[in-house]
Amino acid sequence: MDSSRSDSVNRNTKKNDGDDDTAQNEEALYSVERIFESKEVPSWQDQLTLRAFCVSFILGILFTFIVLKLSLTTGIIPSLNVSAGLLGFFFIKTWTKLLEKSGVLKQPFTRQENTVIQTCVVATSGIAFSGGFGSYLFAMSEVAAKQSTEANNAFNIKNPSLGWMIGFLFVVSFLGLFSVVPLRKIMIIDFKLTYPSGTATAHLINSFHTPQGAKLAKKQVKALAKFFSFSFLWGFFQWFFTAGDDCGFASFPTFGLKAYENKFYFDFSATYVGVGMICPYLINISLLLGSILSWGIMWPLIQDRKGHWFPADESPSSLHGLQGYKVFIAIAMILGDGLYNFVKVFGRTLYGLYLQFRSKDEGAVLPVGARPSPPEPSMSFDDQRRTTLFLKDQIPTWVSIVGYVGIAILSTITLPHIFHQLKWYHIIVIYVFAPVLAFCNAYGCGLTDWSLASTYGKLAIFTIGAWAGASHGGVLAGLAACGVMMNIVSTASDLTQDFKTGYMTLASPRSMFISQIIGTAMGCLISPCVFWLFYKAFPDLGTQGSAYPAPYALVYRNMSIIGVEGFSALPKNCLILCCIFFIGAIVINGIRDLVGKNKAKYIPLPMAMAIPFYLGSYFAIDMCLGSLILFVWTKINKAKADAFGPAVASGLICGDGIWTLPSSILALVGVKPPICMKFLSRNANTRVDSFLNS
Repeated sequence: MDSSRSDSVNRNTKKNDGDDDTAQNEEALYSVERIFESKEVPSWQDQLTLRAFCVSFILGILFTFIVLKLSLTTGIIPSLNVSAGLLGFFFIKTWTKLLEKSGVLKQPFTRQENTVIQTCVVATSGIAFSGGFGSYLFAMSEVAAKQSTEANNAFNIKNPSLGWMIGFLFVVSFLGLFSVVPLRKIMIIDFKLTYPSGTATAHLINSFHTPQGAKLAKKQVKALAKFFSFSFLWGFFQWFFTAGDDCGFASFPTFGLKAYENKFYFDFSATYVGVGMICPYLINISLLLGSILSWGIMWPLIQDRKGHWFPADESPSSLHGLQGYKVFIAIAMILGDGLYNFVKVFGRTLYGLYLQFRSKDEGAVLPVGARPSPPEPSMSFDDQRRTTLFLKDQIPTWVSIVGYVGIAILSTITLPHIFHQLKWYHIIVIYVFAPVLAFCNAYGCGLTDWSLASTYGKLAIFTIGAWAGASHGGVLAGLAACGVMMNIVSTASDLTQDFKTGYMTLASPRSMFISQIIGTAMGCLISPCVFWLFYKAFPDLGTQGSAYPAPYALVYRNMSIIGVEGFSALPKNCLILCCIFFIGAIVINGIRDLVGKNKAKYIPLPMAMAIPFYLGSYFAIDMCLGSLILFVWTKINKAKADAFGPAVASGLICGDGIWTLPSSILALVGVKPPICMKFLSRNANTRVDSFLNS
């Protein structure tokens, strides 16, 4: 019962007065903002501190390494919001403790500043994903083109270069931010969208800044630091045994040599174990099922048809051989899953909008950010306080319009100079539709917590690629258009998530917006530089069987080839299998939605099943081990597992991820590991011994 409403309606009866008092007591007990009521909310300028952005810069580099490593290995990137909020709290809290002891602390650490840090870090590392370094951007390279065999002429190739990558990101990464700013009030206050990730992050930050939460946060940071150190040192130890190809612990044939040949082994990666602890059980089981279906059943059967379905002397990397089945069947499943979820989320978006506008008066005007409205009297104390402060620091609508139009004009002029195959009229069409698609993605993300940025990117691949045509570099034009679209819709949903977090922590929309812009600018510089370090340090980057195979690069390139040239690149019977798996992905998703949430958790996810089709199952085994560890931990002590599981997982991911920096530097300066540890069969070992002793 809401206290203000009951007081105005029922003030004449003692019984209802008693109910009113009970409601007020319950609200005081469960209200978050009552806890912080005595603390003054800093102005939006005071929320943007130099120390916050210094910490954000350091954490942004760390998280960019992690995201890029995952992009270039499996393509599975978990939510790192919790880690960003936790580490941001730890760094600033340590900073302020030291200053407090020395007596020079000028400004205390607030939850608003914590939110600014989290927003900036996630925006910075988000560019490592939306920048396409493991997908569309690297798909343009000669390395990916050589593995495709189709459309690998010079007109459809653009190798990575630090200059054009930075320029490209700067002209496309800010448009999404300006496109959704005028609609922030609709999303957060009028439609009351949940944004589960943003809400969870807000609860986390709010809890950190209570006395009990601060104590738990310190323990979580200690657990994170412990497993960070272990993961880093374990990566360092493994490096000593990797002096050649297929050397080291990562090549240990856990289940036997035959299973190892079919990619079934545990590769001792702390990163994948940590990712497995964060990802839901269903995703990890789906990965394992996909591995068994593809590498355990399908690929051996198709390999037996060598000479009938494809030439026996075909290169293992040729798309006209077994490789073609691996890549195109995975693409079919990804597209089937993406199409189904696009239709579902888009349908829910339209239906949600219909319900929202139907509930309003016919004469109601669409509310935008520049037109504040007072909080409703029926709101709870928390919502009233949050709404008042959320509407206090407005971002003028003209800023959004001028920003969007100005950057759109700049990029329309600039992008054709970076990609000659992408014409100015292609870009204008994208920018006309982009705000609508950005709104749909942000709204759908608020309903389902599911960003369809990659799906909108694939839509751009097929439409712009086919429009440009094969003879005019349609493959490269489609990939470039994918990049433009993905950056717009991805940053739009990220910003609205952050607005929700800021709404619940009383952080100003202005400080959120500025933090997102600064974080995005950092990402536009940091991500290309970190990728360039990978690119120069590992010459085999992007090739199958290497430490960084960039599996999605080949997938995206072949999507673009199909969009431009049709199905001529497919080997025999591949199209039939693709249709079966495309329809199968749609049917499985439909069954999942029909049976309800309780039963759906036992039905695999087609998108997750598709990932190991091309890559193998080694990382799925690592991630399932992470799930098993968390499952056993939960059975032994659920409270501790819930409290410390994400911190342990983050430590494993961060430690192994940051080891990538020194290992890359060692590779760049020519320092090689001293030992090659190989695992051979008994017969192979006998032949080696005979050769060495002869």
